[in-house]
Amino acid sequence: MPIFAQKSASTAAALEFRVSPPLALYVHVPWCVQKCPYCDFNSHEANGTIPEDEYVAALIADLQSALPLIWGRPVVSVFFGGGTPSLMSPAAIDELLAAFRALAMLSPEAEITLEANPGTVEAEKFAGFRAAGVNRLSLGIQSFNDAHLKALGRIHGSAEARRAAQLAGEHLEAFNLDLMYGLPGQSLEQALADVDAALAFAPPHLSCYQLTLEPNTRFAAFPPELPESDLCADMQEAIETRLTAAGYANYETSAFARPGRQCRHNLNYWHFGDYLGIGAGAHSKLTLHDRVLRQMRWKHPNAYLENVRAGNPLQESREIAARELPFEFLMNALRLADGFPPALFESRTARPLGAVLPKLREAEAAGLLAIGPERIAPTLKGRRFLNVLLERFLDAD
Repeated sequence: MPIFAQKSASTAAALEFRVSPPLALYVHVPWCVQKCPYCDFNSHEANGTIPEDEYVAALIADLQSALPLIWGRPVVSVFFGGGTPSLMSPAAIDELLAAFRALAMLSPEAEITLEANPGTVEAEKFAGFRAAGVNRLSLGIQSFNDAHLKALGRIHGSAEARRAAQLAGEHLEAFNLDLMYGLPGQSLEQALADVDAALAFAPPHLSCYQLTLEPNTRFAAFPPELPESDLCADMQEAIETRLTAAGYANYETSAFARPGRQCRHNLNYWHFGDYLGIGAGAHSKLTLHDRVLRQMRWKHPNAYLENVRAGNPLQESREIAARELPFEFLMNALRLADGFPPALFESRTARPLGAVLPKLREAEAAGLLAIGPERIAPTLKGRRFLNVLLERFLDAD
């Protein structure tokens, strides 16, 4: 199979990207009504109001400053993440999308997703977001159980969660419901009850994550009592079985979709595509002719606004070393159940597949990977022990 052939050392050492990856735009809105105790994202309590007009102007200025790096490249998707983007008004989202169309090559068919929390939405807002150009919503439901929502520190209850899910289906054809399992005091039956409640709204896409205690969160400092690991594994398996029976494919580690309804923005991440991140603390990964850049904007909202006004939205910018690219590619692509076509490795890393082929073969021998001429994908064992699989490539060069 020619795609697996080793190439010369001189070819492997040269870094030249002949085709730019697809480009996505990520927009970070850093405010929430209340910081959840498990959340380690860059989010800050709004304390009543947010500086919406100033932040919109800063986002537009931020995009303008980045245009030389993305000039001439179409933007295939936009994702408003947070924080809680639904705290923004539909008018603000409309202004931003108009600016994105004017400044960047926003594709007419672009997927435009906005994250929303059930405690910050109403019918008028959903209709306004849709009118502004948002064509996909992602709702942070987490649970339909009042006791579990209270344990998670959520500002909404089960009635609001159901109402938000209903509104999402009424106003947009594409929407995602986020669920968590392994919650304090949660049983297997309760985890499945949440899944069944979500399925009643026929979402095209579901995300199901296990609750983990992340550093620098309130739960890390004051950990709640969580279900045992074996019970969490049973929950994961039961949820996957229930969703498969309902017609959903577990196409990525925590993502389930009906046929053709995968999140295109997130698929671009997993395929090691490019993304420009604007807003407080947003990250970017951008491929140039002979290098790949990672960038981060100023993290605190006040620092971000101040530095954008000064013409300096970037807090950090660095080139990813060529030797790091294979692992970064695999860390993303092996999250996908279908893995990746071999040719994608070289087009995204400008490295020959031979650079990692011995380790791929070792992972195949261990039952963690399936390697074929058209696709390299994790086995069920590889998906269950993804970290073990990825560790094999940490020192790949």
